Amino acid sequence: MSYQDTSMLKLKHVDQTLWLTLNRPDSSNAFTVEMIEELVLTLYKADQDNSVGVIVVTGAGKHFCAGGDVKDMQNKMGMFAGDPNELRERYKRGIQKIPLCMNSLSTPVIAMINGAAIGAGLDLACMCDIRISSENAKFGETFGKLGLVPGDGGTYFLQRIVGFAKAMELTLTCDIIGADEAKNIGLVNYVVGADKLVSTTQSFLDKVNSNAPIAIQMAKRAITHAYNNDLASNLDLLSAYQGITQRTSDHFHSVDNVFNKNKNSFQHK
Repeated sequence: MSYQDTSMLKLKHVDQTLWLTLNRPDSSNAFTVEMIEELVLTLYKADQDNSVGVIVVTGAGKHFCAGGDVKDMQNKMGMFAGDPNELRERYKRGIQKIPLCMNSLSTPVIAMINGAAIGAGLDLACMCDIRISSENAKFGETFGKLGLVPGDGGTYFLQRIVGFAKAMELTLTCDIIGADEAKNIGLVNYVVGADKLVSTTQSFLDKVNSNAPIAIQMAKRAITHAYNNDLASNLDLLSAYQGITQRTSDHFHSVDNVFNKNKNSFQHK
């Protein structure tokens, strides 16, 4: 498949990776109705594309994502227009599509956090599978500062990463924390210098893409399932996945490489 830039996203498909950049740098990559639609459609498309092994989400300019656009909030425009019931329905038809989409993907998604990830921007990062952060990044679950709640699913994702107590603390205080603290509480996987952010991310991608793609996607789905379900149902799922993967060409290629002491290499097609 081919990927072309949209009005709100910059897209680059290189080798087995789709680089997806939120592209509203003058507004700190805050969400709009159009951006949400473009993001969801692109993610679904990439997940159906066998040539994409990993998706990277990042932000243009100095910031990752500032969440909701405060100007639109003030002016009751865009995703913040309408009476309370209209707003409720707009959330269901709008930004809540992102967590439902992200949670359904088989393709691994990496957040490359180049700057501030605030509010719904932090929640977007939490929806990704791995978070690689610049040392300059900042993080905050700051909805309370604006008299709001995390309407995009932050209450679900954040506590699954940092634990109940820490998620409660970050949400109630609305504190903004730096990259090192984010690493200490398990919010991000890696913190690197800004000049090494892309190269570190690429090294991680190379590791993921060197593994059998069918097995990686099924393992991701199994981990997600296990987090939300009981042991017995997860074991049942794993039996099916193992039955499938043990008869793929990827599996036999990998086994041959073990005996021949060759390095694994896979092409996503």
